[in-house]
Amino acid sequence: MIKIIFCLKRLPHLSRDAFQAYWREQHAPRVQARARLLGIRRYVQSHTMDDASFAAPSRARGGAAPYDGVAEIWFEADGAEGSPEACRAAALELLDDERNFIDLPASALFYTQELQVL
Repeated sequence: MIKIIFCLKRLPHLSRDAFQAYWREQHAPRVQARARLLGIRRYVQSHTMDDASFAAPSRARGGAAPYDGVAEIWFEADGAEGSPEACRAAALELLDDERNFIDLPASALFYTQELQVL
């Protein structure tokens, strides 16, 4: 199983609430509709909470401004049900939608393999 972690920054013109509503109500159904085609087995959205007290630990460490959310996507490398062309088209459709709410250049995306510690 491969996992993608996507640390998201919202587009500058969006409030955190507007960003998270679009992500949850518009983008998530698009991912769900393409999940089997792309071999996605699990998709989790972690929405940051807008509370100044939660930002204190990051500031104390000298950290960068917090992300607006984190997406985690688990998929099987060979689990896609669509043809390579269909998968590419579906992935591009999702990327096009991400441009509606994510500041892509300011957002980190990386592939991982989980190592469960506890």
